[in-house]
Amino acid sequence: MHIENLSKRKRNLFQTNNRDMTLQHYIDQLKKHKGWKAISALGIILLAGVLIEIMSLGQYNYAHRLMEKELDYRIESELTLKSVRVRSILKSNERMMRNYRWTIEQQINSPENIYSIIRRLVSTNHDVRSSFVAFAPNYYPEHGRLFEPSCYRSGDSIHTEQLAKGGYDYTQREFYHQIFDADTSCWSDPYVDTYASGDFVTTYAVPLTDNNGSTYAAFGVDLSTQGIIDTLNTHHNYESTFFLLLTEDGSLISRPDSSHANQQDVELVINLINDSTIEHKASSTGISKIIKFRNTEDATGFAYYANMRGNPHWQLVMVCYDNEVYGPLKVMRRNLLLMLLAGFSLLGFILYRYNRNVQRLHESDLSKERSKSELHIAKNIQAEMLPSVEIHRRDINVVGMQETALEVGGDLYDYFIRDEKLYFCIGDVSGKGVPSSLVMAVVHSYFRSLAHYESNPARIMQNINEIACEGNKTNMFVTLFIGVLDLPTGRLRYCNAGHDAPLIISSDIRALPVQANMPIGVFDDIKYTQQQEQLASGTTLFLYTDGLTEANDTDHRLYGLQRVIDTAQSCIDQGDTSPEHVTATMLNAVHDYSAGASQSDDLTMLTMQYRQPQEQVLLHEPLALSNDIQQVPRLNDFVKSICDRLNIESSMSSQIMLAVEEAVVNVINYAYPIGTQGDIGIIAEATPQSVKFVITDEGKAFDPTQRGDVDTSLSAEDRPIGGLGILLVQQLMDSINYEYVDGKNVFTLKKDYNKQS
Repeated sequence: MHIENLSKRKRNLFQTNNRDMTLQHYIDQLKKHKGWKAISALGIILLAGVLIEIMSLGQYNYAHRLMEKELDYRIESELTLKSVRVRSILKSNERMMRNYRWTIEQQINSPENIYSIIRRLVSTNHDVRSSFVAFAPNYYPEHGRLFEPSCYRSGDSIHTEQLAKGGYDYTQREFYHQIFDADTSCWSDPYVDTYASGDFVTTYAVPLTDNNGSTYAAFGVDLSTQGIIDTLNTHHNYESTFFLLLTEDGSLISRPDSSHANQQDVELVINLINDSTIEHKASSTGISKIIKFRNTEDATGFAYYANMRGNPHWQLVMVCYDNEVYGPLKVMRRNLLLMLLAGFSLLGFILYRYNRNVQRLHESDLSKERSKSELHIAKNIQAEMLPSVEIHRRDINVVGMQETALEVGGDLYDYFIRDEKLYFCIGDVSGKGVPSSLVMAVVHSYFRSLAHYESNPARIMQNINEIACEGNKTNMFVTLFIGVLDLPTGRLRYCNAGHDAPLIISSDIRALPVQANMPIGVFDDIKYTQQQEQLASGTTLFLYTDGLTEANDTDHRLYGLQRVIDTAQSCIDQGDTSPEHVTATMLNAVHDYSAGASQSDDLTMLTMQYRQPQEQVLLHEPLALSNDIQQVPRLNDFVKSICDRLNIESSMSSQIMLAVEEAVVNVINYAYPIGTQGDIGIIAEATPQSVKFVITDEGKAFDPTQRGDVDTSLSAEDRPIGGLGILLVQQLMDSINYEYVDGKNVFTLKKDYNKQS
């Protein structure tokens, strides 16, 4: 409200009422005009102040909860550290007892020497107050019914004596029954050693056994708890913090001195822990329990307590005070209140910006929803690019799976069967998200298109690399493994481009020997080479991306190759190396390992198991020909005799004869140079379901299955020479297969003549 406008309204008000209005009437008139806006603005400011105060209080409570949770972790860590130190003290004495136990067992026939042994034990270990060996009744008749050599420390002196005298019967002691009845070592609850040192001690006893495994004595030491007390009450997180050590039933073992703790608070905490009627709250980690208390000085504190692991089952207690732990937070709260006053000056600007930000936030949400919807569509498209059906045949089983770290991923895998060969690949694009998914789609399509007419994995890899390097301004690269498995023979030809070596799982596990090579998309002049491996029947091939080996747990430790091998070995031990079992076992194992941790990379696995078909062979007939067209009648007679012996009906027999003749004539015409003598071998092999003809020659390497499809719509004059022969063979036979093995062309034609069997 401007001062000038307000003055004018004052004059108007006084003139209207003939200058005789009362002060109350003036105020009412002021409200009636624009005075109410000032009151409304003040109300808005007060409301904003209340809201800011509520926010400040919420922040304080949130910070308090965070500090409380952080305190849980810090105290759990401190309890664990102290527990480890106490266990270390106890373990060192257990190791010492094992050493002396052997020495005593060697002197069992000389009972007098036992005094010197336990004397040496007490004299060389300052924390040991006494040691004893309690023998079974009448074990040494010459020493009486009960015989217990002992040694104890009294001040600076060490004394030895036979304790079992004057009516003292150690067979009634708890440690004696624990040793002889349970035949196991044990720690006792601490107690005051009134007999010797007068210190607070705990007894550790172990059984002595003869060659038959029978217990004949209990060997023990009395250990001073002073070292444990000193360990617990040093290096605290807070100045007033102190530790207590209780037995399993809640009795006090170690009491901190008055310089470390208020003794009244010590008694109060012990009583509260042993009081089953009050609430014992579990800490956020679930390892320890918490009890809150208020002492006589009206100070609030809390006690964390947890059982030590192992034997003995003691309880470790840590006591802290509220004002010491949360004091800095209260100071921060006070400072926030002071800052609240300064925040009022920014309120107008905040209100103005608020409306604008709400609008922007709404627009941002709409944009995010659109992006999310588009990413979901992209994920579905990417999933549809991967093989949707697993392969389950008598000779090959193939299972693949993929889990992306983001909505879309950069891993890829593919497989299909062409001409009795399994073509497959697995790859990993550098990076994650949408850019990687686009590169993945391009590489996947290149593999599909190239593998449909090329069977050499090195040439497929070479072509993909050359295409991927064109215009690769983003410098993204792809690790890729391509394999071609010949199903009739089990011969695996493959090429690797920087990918992890697959695992061969049979009776043992080994990595497939691969040349590392450079990933594709780096340099366009890289020459890739083909490798090969012979797979035995029953062999499982396991391929994966680094999302498996680099999966991490909540401590950021990698799953690693060794765990992959161990998981595969468990499948061998279970007698099931099928792709389904190996994939499921590996997936469950890595999920269990990385439970609670976010997935950092795409995870892809491709598993296949090769089984060479073992069928009943009805016949196996060879035929040798020369590369002379005059040999064709011999070939036809041979094929006809095979079909007749198999009772193949005439129309199918004619188809087989035509296909085999076309394939052999192709070899006669093109395998050897003109005028060169060459040999052609044909082997006919039949099973109850199918017959196959294997045609071999030593001519130049030539894969007839790689010839492009023939355009049969063209006239004979316009159609290029060649191509119709292989097209005819493909249509007449159920499957054809070509391999170049040991310098020979091997062309196999197969026909199922008894499909209903």
